[in-house]
Amino acid sequence: MAYDVYGVGNSLVDIQARIDDALLGRLEFPKGIMTLVDEPTQCRVLGALHGARLNRCAGGSAANTIAGVADFGGQAAYCGKLGSDELGGVWLQDMRDLGVSIVTPQADGQTGTCVCLITEDAQRTMLTHLGLSATLGPDDIDEASIQQSKYVYIEGYLFAGDSTKAAALKAIELAKKHGVKVAFTVSDPFLINFHRDLFWKLIEGPVDLLFCNLEEARSLTGKTDPIDCAHEIHKHAANVALTLGPDGSLLMHDGHAYPVEGVKVSAIDTTGAGDMYAAGILYGITNGLSWPQAGHLASHASARVVAQMGARLERKFTRDEMSDLLK
Repeated sequence: MAYDVYGVGNSLVDIQARIDDALLGRLEFPKGIMTLVDEPTQCRVLGALHGARLNRCAGGSAANTIAGVADFGGQAAYCGKLGSDELGGVWLQDMRDLGVSIVTPQADGQTGTCVCLITEDAQRTMLTHLGLSATLGPDDIDEASIQQSKYVYIEGYLFAGDSTKAAALKAIELAKKHGVKVAFTVSDPFLINFHRDLFWKLIEGPVDLLFCNLEEARSLTGKTDPIDCAHEIHKHAANVALTLGPDGSLLMHDGHAYPVEGVKVSAIDTTGAGDMYAAGILYGITNGLSWPQAGHLASHASARVVAQMGARLERKFTRDEMSDLLK
């Protein structure tokens, strides 16, 4: 089967809960960022949420993007490590219901989780226990699926572990072997601090499309102005998608800059906004849309996802809505 995008990332069950700042303060985690936690800590957090309404769905940054590609009607495959436990079953069913092909089998052990604590200001504080997803390795990467794909999509979070980093690099190597394009998302500024040289080596080499937000772009380039950041990265990467939050985004393609408008919306949960934006771009450029059209779709999709709880679109775009967006 041919795929538009083959994604590689951490397979996590997202568990979302709306809480107040007081509870977040008692839990003593820094607000608005992702923190890696161990199993006992995750259990403590879930215990503190007893009685709260919890939403569970298949997650992980690249998984969210791949699910978005499938939601738009694209053909997508995904590689990530899952446990053969109840949560692993939740993850698999959710992705398969979307039509995503899963090319990694389950293994004995605990499926990873990401508890997403959403405060009234729509900030999300993510506590991630990687579980079995941390054991993803190069032997799990499926060459045949990559060969049949237009793009391989790699999340930066994989570079936080030796085994997962090796898996990411293997996927990139196989993509280049078969003439498949590579899209890479930086994922988080803290990763740049640890892997700056490697990330620049990838950007200057095999990466065809780089996704990053303004904070990440500033960290990479040392520049402040968004346009300066985008142009600096575009000197080395063929294509750049730089997100600017409510101010929209900036696409760089073939030496041209394409500003993309932001969509005004009342945000209640910013979880998955960047992931859905990436889904819109990847779906668009693999299904005949121009770069400005893909950016327009991505902007509206990410706005729709922040106006609801969770990283999955509760209301998909109808055929007429898609047609209106792409006029």
